[in-house]
Amino acid sequence: MPASRRTLLPHPSKTASLTALVAVCASLTTACGAIPGSTGGSREDPVTVMTWAPEKTKATNKPGIPAMAQAYARWVNAHGGLDGHQLKVITCNDHNDPVGAADCARKAVDEEVAAVVGSYSQHGQSFLSPLQVAGIPYIGGYGVTDEEFSSPLSYPVNGGEPALMAGNGKQLAGRCQRVSLVRPDTIAGDDLHKLLDAGLTESHRRPSSDIRAPEDGTDFTAQAEQALDRAGTGGCVTAALGARTDTFYDSYRRTRDAYPTTKISSVLGSVDQSLIDRTGGGEGPYEGAYVTSWYPAASDPRWDEMRGAIRQQAFGDNRVDPTDAGVQTTWIAYTVLKKAVESLDGGEVSSRTLRRALDRGLKVETGGLTPTLRWRFKDMLAASDFPRLINADVTFQEVRDGRLVPARKGFVNVSKTLERVK
Repeated sequence: MPASRRTLLPHPSKTASLTALVAVCASLTTACGAIPGSTGGSREDPVTVMTWAPEKTKATNKPGIPAMAQAYARWVNAHGGLDGHQLKVITCNDHNDPVGAADCARKAVDEEVAAVVGSYSQHGQSFLSPLQVAGIPYIGGYGVTDEEFSSPLSYPVNGGEPALMAGNGKQLAGRCQRVSLVRPDTIAGDDLHKLLDAGLTESHRRPSSDIRAPEDGTDFTAQAEQALDRAGTGGCVTAALGARTDTFYDSYRRTRDAYPTTKISSVLGSVDQSLIDRTGGGEGPYEGAYVTSWYPAASDPRWDEMRGAIRQQAFGDNRVDPTDAGVQTTWIAYTVLKKAVESLDGGEVSSRTLRRALDRGLKVETGGLTPTLRWRFKDMLAASDFPRLINADVTFQEVRDGRLVPARKGFVNVSKTLERVK
């Protein structure tokens, strides 16, 4: 789960000056250097991008994201590349801290990448500032920080934590008398109950009970007791603790017999099919759980192309799990990159030309995994907190016989819910 979300973007006058400076540098390469990531007009030159995520930390780890990026590069290069260009992916470990995130961003600048694609970091303030100065687009980040939905150089492919939590509130409103939310005791976690409550109160349910938990906790008995007590009979307990969600529900299982029966819930990224499988499937603790996702269920045939790419290029690599939300988001982010490069029709591929293609209304179809993606001003959400959010669709799923399956057909749009968040 996230740890840092708020940032102050440059004053409009400063942004205008920066834009002018980037434009001058683009034309005066003898003074300012080459355009980052530029391949010129030759298809013999590779397109270089970066993907980062935290690995081997005490909190949230997403090793599948850089592993999927590298597998995608092998797959697309085996099929002719990006409009004839070979794709080169540089990876970076942000170590789940602000310094590491800034280091990865500076490395992206030093390597002159054309874009940062499909990455995960909780530290938007740290990584987006260097990217903005260099004019490097951030395409298809995981959606875990507010900055991803406010920076003009960010091109999100999903609704991030805001859409998941608002959607979870809508999903639970029809099933639960009361809801207890267990979330990280972090700056980012402070926003989650407001988002969940937006979905609940829209359906005339009372706000959730907000229960804080340490992001790297190893025992959540106290939080489980609070959650069960406040949910009461006919209530639900929802947890959004990322990698620590299963640790919380382990404490919950040991505690629940002393309390009235409740249902459990979570969101994609905290609970997925691989976790359900590891904990006993249909005989495990997640049977009957409600889960809100950005995408169709992992078993949906719309994921077949991604699964085929993984079989071809990452067979035996257990980091690349096709049911993992980070892997899925990375696949979609690289789909956007591919479409953007193809739209240049053999012209120069650079951070500048990719931004221009995206800003001028490039339409990206993802085979039904998302709605059509487009980043024009008119496509963006009318919500001051999330001005770059273009995809507010979620899906409602539940665990039946050990499998995550649709609880409701199709996507549910939470745009209006998010616009009412205060």
